[in-house]
Formats: sequence, C-alpha cells, structure tokens
Amino acid sequence: MVTTKKNLLLLFLFILLITGCQVGIGSELITPPTIGLFPTTTVSATPTEPEVNPSQTLAPTPKSPLLDDNSNLPTQTDAPTSTISPTPTATEVVFNIGNELTIEYLRDLEISGSEITFEETLPDRSNYHQHLVSYLSEGNRIYGLLTIPFEEPPPAGYKAVVFNHGYIPPATYQTIERYTAYVDYLARNGFVVFKIDLRGHGNSEGEPTGSYFSPAYTIDAIAALKSLQKLDIIDPQGIGMWGHSMAGNLVLRAMLVEPDIKAGVIWAGAVYSYDDFAQYGITDNTYRPPATPETQETPDPRRSSREIFDTYGRPDTQIEYWQAVSLTENIEYLVNPLQLHHAQDDSVVNIGYSFDLAAVLQENSKQYEFFSYEGGGHNLNSPYFNQAMQRTVEFFRDNL
Repeated sequence: MVTTKKNLLLLFLFILLITGCQVGIGSELITPPTIGLFPTTTVSATPTEPEVNPSQTLAPTPKSPLLDDNSNLPTQTDAPTSTISPTPTATEVVFNIGNELTIEYLRDLEISGSEITFEETLPDRSNYHQHLVSYLSEGNRIYGLLTIPFEEPPPAGYKAVVFNHGYIPPATYQTIERYTAYVDYLARNGFVVFKIDLRGHGNSEGEPTGSYFSPAYTIDAIAALKSLQKLDIIDPQGIGMWGHSMAGNLVLRAMLVEPDIKAGVIWAGAVYSYDDFAQYGITDNTYRPPATPETQETPDPRRSSREIFDTYGRPDTQIEYWQAVSLTENIEYLVNPLQLHHAQDDSVVNIGYSFDLAAVLQENSKQYEFFSYEGGGHNLNSPYFNQAMQRTVEFFRDNL
C-alpha cells in the first residue's frame, strides 16, 4: 500500500513537470523553467516615456506657417549645421534694369523733405489762404499750391492732404488752372491742401517720367509729405494723399512705402498689377513709350519702359521682376485705409482696374471703401462730383 502511494506521488510530479502547469504557493507563482535546445537571448524592453514633472513648463512644438493648426512639425535637436546657402530674401534680389521701381527698393530708400519756401501769396478764397510754395525732392525744386484755413490751427495742427494730379501734357500744365474745384472743396472743409506740380510740370525742375515705369513721382509725393511735417501748423501724423488717374498708381505705391500716409483716396486710378495694361488698355500717354527716334537730342524720360520690356518682356506677374514691382503682389505692406472712386463710363481708365484692386483688398482683409458711379466719366463730373467729393471729405475726417 505504501509503495503504491509513493508511486502515485512520483507519477503526479512527473505529469506537472512535462505539462508546464503553475503551482501556487501562498501568493507567489512559481513558473517552471523553460527547456530549449538553444541558449536563451535576452531582449531589452522598450524604455518607457519619462514622467513629466508637473512644475516643469514644456515649450510648444513650433508650427509651420504652411500647415494648419493640427499639423505640427517634429521637434529636432542637435541638427547638423547646413552647408547649403539659404534662399535670398526679397530684399536681397537686385535687378540690373528697373530695380528702382521695385517696392523693396523704395522701402529701403531714405526719402526726405525740406523746408517749404513761400514763393508768392495768391488772393484769398472763401475761407482759406493760397500760396505758391516750393520744396526739394531728390535735389529738384518742386513747386505747388498750398492752401491754409483762416481759422487757427487746432492744438495738434491742421489735417493735410497731399494732392497729386493725373496725366496732363507737361508743356500745357499750369499750377492754378487745373483741379481748382477739387482743391477748393477740400480746402473749404478745413484741410490744408498741398497740390504739387510733379517734376517737369509747371516750374518744377526735373524730367517728367510718368508714374508707371519710374519712381520719381512717388518720391516727389512722399517728399511733399515729409516737407509738410516740418511745418509747425501741421499735424505730422494727420496727413493723407489724394490722386487721380495716373496718380492713383502713385498714391498706392507711396502707401506701400510710407506708413505716415494715414489715408489714401484714388479717383479713376489705373491701379492693380501690371498685367492689367494688356487686359484693359489705357489712353494715358505716360504708359506708352513715345514714337520719337532714340537719336533725338532731347532725352527721352520714358526710355526706361522700353528697357524694362526688352529685359523682362511684357508685364506678367509669373515673372519675378513683375512680381517685385506690382502693387497688388505687395499689398501686404498697405497698413492704412484706402478709398476708391470710379465711373462706369470712364473711357480713359477702365473701371475694371478698380474692381480688381477692390477684390485684392477684400481678399487680404485691408480697410477700404469702393464707390462706383453710373456716369461722370474720367473726372467724375456733375452730377456725381459733389457726392464723390463729400465722401472723400468724410473719409479723410474719419481717418486723419
């Protein structure tokens, strides 16, 4: 009997050994050793993430501006030093021909004004004085009409408007014979108005170059603003700009360059990119190179446009140069409000220019107003003139 029980116990232990069953002893489990033909390979376990100290602030992972908020770039540490030269920024791009027309060039250019010289006192009007004055722009003496209200200036100084004329043949331009109704409307409403004679017009020195392929007129306008800021009767941070037709291009370019232009108003402006000249056309003679022979003795101030066309081809904003000079391709630099006026029956500058500009301003969340008129032509003549001028006055009052 004893031998039988002993044999049964040995049989039971042998069965446990070959089946790998776990035997519980108290609360501890004992696993029988694994028996194999090859040595056991030890594999290190995957390390766990270290615990974060609650008092430790972790810097957020930087995000790419080209990705949405849920697409973070991986954080890189100890990145190797790159031996590849970085891509040049826009300010490092220099064009051999026409570089002075690029927005970046003008933004880097130091444009200064001068003391305003009172040349002649003209007869007073209803509630303002008139003076023929001059200032310096790139060494040229530029003349213009300056109006000053009768009333005493407010503590901060008068609000002022630099008034830029559209295309008028330089040989026939006269300071006090053009835009008199426009100037009078602004002056009677309390603004100092500085209607400048762009270089080469009237008695102003320099060559008349046009606004589309030369920065000269833009520089004249900004220098006029800088000169106004030197007058103690003017609020230096209360100056706007007004421009018609060709000068619409000037006003927007100047606003991309000079943030001290606190508000701009454009009437019938040829302002968008440069592609639009081919799309809409224009009867402004400052756009077309003159048909005179290049051997003439008198310098051709618009020869630069032919050089630009010969170098870069016709306007196409797919080309880097035309991107660099385009106003709408650089609209990011516009920081102050803009008001647009245009007649549907304008036979000189197609209203499509203003519609396209308004679309770009809307797309880029810029502050602007756009008024179209059924008639009035290129100059927004009666019966639309008074309405457009009153809107202009209110816009300057609200923004200067």
